[in-house]
Amino acid sequence: MTSDLSSLLNSSRALNSHLSRPDLPSVNLSLDQIEAQSRRLVSRQPGASSDADRANYLLAQAHVDAPALANSIAHLNTSTTFSPLQPLQDTDVAGYLRHAHEQNLISTIEEGRRETQENFYRLLEERSHKDWEAKKRRVFEELGGRATSDSKALAEMKKSFHGRAALTASTGPSLTLQMQSKMMAYDRAISELNAARLRGTSCPIIHLLMQATASLNSEARISHCIECQPSMQQMLQNFHVLAKITGEPPALPPVEHAGAHILNAPLFERKYARVYLGDSDSREAAALRAQIAKGSREALEDQFWDIIERSIQSRPMEARLGGDPSVANKIRAFLLMRYYKNGQWEDRIELVAGQPLWAKLYYLVRTGHAQEALDEALKSQQAIEHREDSFVSHFRSWVESPERRLPKPHRDHLQTVYNAHMLHSASADPFKLALYKLMGKLEPSRRTVPQVTMTTEDWLWFQLAMVDEEEEGGLRGLTEVLLSYGERHFDGAKKGVWPGVLLMCGQFERAVAALWEHPETEIEAVHLAIALAYHGLLRVPSRAETSDISPLTLSPLSPPALSLPMLIWRYVRQFVKMDAKEALQYVYCVCLSADQGDGVGKENVETAWELVRRIIVLAHSGPAWEELVGGFRPDGTRFSGVIEQGATLLHLQTTAQYNEQILIRAARDSEENDRIPEAIKLYNLAGDYGTVISCLAQALGNTLAQPAGETEKGKVIERTAVEILRHYERTNRAVGKDRDAAVRLLRIREAINAKSSGRFDITLEIMESTDLIPLDGDVAKITRKAEEFKDLHDALQRNLQVYVPLTMEALAAVHQSIKNSATAEATRQMTLTSLRKKSRSLMVFSGILKYRMSPDVYSYLARLDVEIAL
Repeated sequence: MTSDLSSLLNSSRALNSHLSRPDLPSVNLSLDQIEAQSRRLVSRQPGASSDADRANYLLAQAHVDAPALANSIAHLNTSTTFSPLQPLQDTDVAGYLRHAHEQNLISTIEEGRRETQENFYRLLEERSHKDWEAKKRRVFEELGGRATSDSKALAEMKKSFHGRAALTASTGPSLTLQMQSKMMAYDRAISELNAARLRGTSCPIIHLLMQATASLNSEARISHCIECQPSMQQMLQNFHVLAKITGEPPALPPVEHAGAHILNAPLFERKYARVYLGDSDSREAAALRAQIAKGSREALEDQFWDIIERSIQSRPMEARLGGDPSVANKIRAFLLMRYYKNGQWEDRIELVAGQPLWAKLYYLVRTGHAQEALDEALKSQQAIEHREDSFVSHFRSWVESPERRLPKPHRDHLQTVYNAHMLHSASADPFKLALYKLMGKLEPSRRTVPQVTMTTEDWLWFQLAMVDEEEEGGLRGLTEVLLSYGERHFDGAKKGVWPGVLLMCGQFERAVAALWEHPETEIEAVHLAIALAYHGLLRVPSRAETSDISPLTLSPLSPPALSLPMLIWRYVRQFVKMDAKEALQYVYCVCLSADQGDGVGKENVETAWELVRRIIVLAHSGPAWEELVGGFRPDGTRFSGVIEQGATLLHLQTTAQYNEQILIRAARDSEENDRIPEAIKLYNLAGDYGTVISCLAQALGNTLAQPAGETEKGKVIERTAVEILRHYERTNRAVGKDRDAAVRLLRIREAINAKSSGRFDITLEIMESTDLIPLDGDVAKITRKAEEFKDLHDALQRNLQVYVPLTMEALAAVHQSIKNSATAEATRQMTLTSLRKKSRSLMVFSGILKYRMSPDVYSYLARLDVEIAL
């Protein structure tokens, strides 16, 4: 049967063997494929075609058995994917270990890939969220921090996109009572700082800020503000760290008189700027980094000692301090509280001469009492030498070394002892191990010591104590490690630690930026930045490098930089309208970086000038505004304002500089922001009398068309004009066309006011006195006046349609009044004839200047003229 089928198949193939069609592909299908295709063809509806069928057909043309492959994939068993290609014998230990090693490598690579991918997406999400929050915050700051649809908010929004947007941006969100209290506590310190700078003396700004923070911390405790206390306490520690780094004393030395005070006081302002902003690889820069590490370490030592003393006071029965208040006895009491439980010491605490000597020595060093630790070691030298030969001599050399650094032979010896007796010992005292690591700077890459570096502060202190500028990259190497850990690593157990970590490793700009990112510490960020800038420990970016979103500028080619002007302006804009003088005190601090090179210092000074001008424009007009910019007394004498008194802090050495950079440019900005009265006063203070009169004339011309019940702004302009013109006439200033125009415009306003009160005769009298309209009937004079019209001030030309109808209305009203009066007929007729003559003169004048008027106005004049002629 099988042979018959085979012969039948061969015969069928031979039927068309004589037809050669090389362009058609041969189709070789199995029986399963033929059956599947047959069933598919039968089930297919007429005219319908599926993508899968087309795909199978095309694959079949390429000799690909798609159904067979699909069946293989469906029955694929992946459990043996990572099994060895060749089966391992039970006795093939080497093969098994090799296979296990390969599987571990594959698993490690896969876990690393998965972890990297997860971290990437997590960091991407965090960065996107942070950028979005920053942009959202920026938008809210620009729009006043509140979404509202009222006309005032819309007006502010329109102004912010018109002209100089920065000058018209609204203030920040409404301040809470807590924020205002915090601001007031800190702004006193800034005022004292600037007062000292004006005197040419140094100021302990960090300690002033510490006092403010301490007072706020006390208020938080009294008010039981649980949320405020941790941040205040952490900020107090941050300022303490900075005070230790800079070496700033809490108070200046007392002296006999001010001159000696200036001579004897230590120089604080910009003390470290030259080194900090200079070559980071120089010897001075390395010394500064060593000073930063030492100051940070000492601050942590003071913090821990305070914790020990408070712990002893809170638990006196456990401490059993007795009558000996010495440092060593307090450490003994603290060790008793912490490591002595149920009548015995904890495991691995080694007793030497009946006491936990290693722990005692370590904690004395940890709290900054290295000399006391040496004294304790010398007291127990015999017992120590019995266990650890030559430890005391090495310890003495280490304590007495200014850099806490032993010579290499001593360190090699300590390394040998450490490797032999402690490194792999399960029972070695951890505090002895920590002491050996500190003295010999052993294994700096192994950054933890079990049972010793338990808290973040303990760990940080240990890292700083191990830092050596000549090895392992020094403080910069430690900084790279800390930055690789990131904020999440340190802020897990305690919030707000990360800025302090950055501060302690000399990343001052990053520390300020980290505080600024959290709303509850924004105020502290600004004041920390000012303190850093005062001591010369803040790098400011150039204007081109400054971002509009974040004050921090990071570049792979240069160290981090922080935009102090941006930080200060975003802070003061919240209260600049309420208290411009305090805002000005902060702007003075922008010029602290004036000595920075590459043109950045000059840019900062120019930015400070711009911020001062913003304050002038945004501040409310009134007595407080005049106190800010200065003014004139009733007798005409000029008095200086707060800005001029602090001009040296803005690096303005001459009156001409002050007038040009502050007053005149602020006046121009005020004009652009439609604050004409303030602009006029500023021009006047700057002595630019011609511009004052020109500005007055324009302003009076703009307000002239307003009705009698004019706005308060127009009344202010008129009052200002009256005062200034009276003063200028007395001193004979700004004589000319502009002043004459301003006088005439004021007279026209008087005429309008007289008309509003029904005194039309006074209105007519005033208008005749302006000599703008010829009313005597002389055609030659009328023609000449019309020709001279083009030479009048622009404000007078623009208001032709105001004062011509005003005059005609006064004529018509007086005419009607005389016509209805009971005066003598002859007198009345003579007066009416005079009024008709004036009316005709006005119409002739208007007819010549008809092209300057609208048809409606001219028709109105003609109608009144007809009424007068009847």
